[in-house]
Amino acid sequence: MSNENGIISLIRLSLKKNIKQYTMFIALIGLMIIFTILTGGTFIMPRNLSNLFIQTSYIAILACGVVLVIVAGHIDLSIGSVVGFLGAIAATLQVNLHYGTLVTILITLFVGLLIGLWQGYWVAYRNVPAFIVTLAGMMIFKGALLGVTNGATIAPLDDSFKALGQGYIPNIGSLNIGSLSINMTTVIIGIIAIIIYNALELKKRGERKRYDFETLPKNLQMVKMIVVSLAIAIFFGIMASYKGVPYSIVFVLIVGILYTFITKNTTFGRHVYAIGGNKEASRLSGINIKQRNLLIFASMGILSALGAIIFTARLNAASASAGAGLELEVIASAIIGGTSTMGGEGTIVGAIIGALVMATLNNGMSLMNVGPTWQYIVKGLILLLAVWVDISTKKKN
Repeated sequence: MSNENGIISLIRLSLKKNIKQYTMFIALIGLMIIFTILTGGTFIMPRNLSNLFIQTSYIAILACGVVLVIVAGHIDLSIGSVVGFLGAIAATLQVNLHYGTLVTILITLFVGLLIGLWQGYWVAYRNVPAFIVTLAGMMIFKGALLGVTNGATIAPLDDSFKALGQGYIPNIGSLNIGSLSINMTTVIIGIIAIIIYNALELKKRGERKRYDFETLPKNLQMVKMIVVSLAIAIFFGIMASYKGVPYSIVFVLIVGILYTFITKNTTFGRHVYAIGGNKEASRLSGINIKQRNLLIFASMGILSALGAIIFTARLNAASASAGAGLELEVIASAIIGGTSTMGGEGTIVGAIIGALVMATLNNGMSLMNVGPTWQYIVKGLILLLAVWVDISTKKKN
């Protein structure tokens, strides 16, 4: 009986701990079903879903970085201007200076790191609130963007650079089933992803049992693994029935896995959550808060550069208006995905789900010919609802 109570308590704890991510995942599925019905099936077509995932990619990458910023109790209002500026740097290197793709990427990432260190320095070592620092950064880099572009569009970019935002992993062969052509490279990647996921789950379960931690019953563990494996199979199945896996999605997967590991399995990640949960207690426990804050904004700078590269490659151009309002989409994605506005709480997976929710709303309403007026209103209301749920949950706890 006590064993059953322990299992029930474990399940309840898991649900309570991840309730926001589960809720948003269910909401995402619900939105997809609604838009599929309202668009007569157009939304669920592989071509549209592939474009949807590509549209999500740079938002998801930026949201991964902003999770750390918000969890630590800060905010970054400069994301849109920084992405626009870094995209203009990349386009200038490609079009005007004729630099190769690899050199362009490395220089853009380095400039992004410098921007992150610059803003982090003012927050960490000069005690200027992040709100003010990044608000100033929004204006500074918006001006820098206008200076680099001279108000004109810089295009076109090299095909190899453009592929980062528009291209797909090469196909080794196709399997034709009636009129449907299946991308075998994507099928193989999907199978590998399922194998890796299940191997990691079994490894994690074995480690928990070895240290006498509570684990899910075998039946529930099996159900969980089957459901997640099925979700992975559906995702790669959709990709395989169109052109395959876009390079931009590969970047999202790499960033998502890396930052999930950082937040869950490193000292730095634990310190970030500790700082956001209780800054004074973190200071008394010996955490170097200044250094951690500097690294958080340096991380945001690098991901801003990566997001800018994919964003610019997708558009095949840089313009004076690039990145306008992007910070709102990114911050909303993180918050909708469960990152608490009060700090100390948030996940990378949740932020990626939040980015998918935002992209689904944009894509679905566009297919329905809903004007920008109502699109902004709907997204604003959803953000307001997400913050209200967060605050209400905190008060109950």
